Amino acid sequence: MKALLIDAPGKLRLGEFEEQGSHEGRLRLRVQAVTVCGSDLHYYKEGGIGSAVVREPFVMGHEFSGIVDDERGEEYGFPKGTLVAVDPAEFCGHCEWCEAGHPNLCPNVQFAGSPPVPGAMREFFWAKPETLFKLPLGFDATDAALLEPLGIAIHAVDLAKIRLGASVAIVGAGAIGLYLLQVARVAGAGEIHALEPLEYRRQKAKELGADAVHSTPQELLAATKGRGTDIVLEATDSPQGPEDACAVARIGGKVVLVGIPDGDRFSLTASQVRRKGLTIKLSRRMGHVYPRAIQLVASERVNLRAVATHKFRLEDAAQAFVLQAERRDGVIKSVLYIQQPQD
Repeated sequence: MKALLIDAPGKLRLGEFEEQGSHEGRLRLRVQAVTVCGSDLHYYKEGGIGSAVVREPFVMGHEFSGIVDDERGEEYGFPKGTLVAVDPAEFCGHCEWCEAGHPNLCPNVQFAGSPPVPGAMREFFWAKPETLFKLPLGFDATDAALLEPLGIAIHAVDLAKIRLGASVAIVGAGAIGLYLLQVARVAGAGEIHALEPLEYRRQKAKELGADAVHSTPQELLAATKGRGTDIVLEATDSPQGPEDACAVARIGGKVVLVGIPDGDRFSLTASQVRRKGLTIKLSRRMGHVYPRAIQLVASERVNLRAVATHKFRLEDAAQAFVLQAERRDGVIKSVLYIQQPQD
């Protein structure tokens, strides 16, 4: 089948891909849309994230949708031709963490698009029925693909345990940050500040409901009279992001780190974190949140499509990666259409 392959950092090509292993217990999907995630950019720029390293021609992509292209789909409630959202994570279901209700921490997880498990930037994908989700009327292939990053935001906001009326800072106004902003509002946040160095992303944050936007931590602190905010949700790819997040948190505040930093490293000023008595949590993917994500979009409480700024055919995917890696042309998130671009 046709697929987008990465051979090494910065080297993408369209080629033939044949998946190894059995498809038993899986349904064949005709992949429709795949969105480019920050983790895909780490594979593209650095060749890996921690121990997940691209060692051979690899297929990326974990934010995706598909159409059931399998006669057996009817047996599982997914008739052939059904548009579905796909959870890229296959949890084992029986480890200590799965049984404790934290499947996102499952050490046995098979996660599409994370080496060595091939992802969805290809024509066909075979998925377990339990990872598929039907969609309400009005959802299209792009919406279905974007449910995954929205799910990441929902999980992070769950970790934050936002009290009604609590002040919140969003550090980083990329796709995840913009979803965090909206979900925090739904969760009952009071004043929401967005911290983002790029002007066009600050503007997007303002459009999506931020009460104030700032380009530096100093600006945000000045706006809060030096106090900072009760909750900080960080979603950047910068090693500086966690430090900035802690800088704008109030004394006794809570910080949730969602972003994956370039170089897989970040550092914090110990005295600042200690003297403030901060609670710091790191967010790892998500658990079973797709039904909630679908409900938030269906009820129009989250603007899902606002982050999908650029659209490409799979054949033009290299342009999408360059554009997004360099943050040019007002890009927030690029969508790759495997079958045919949508208007």
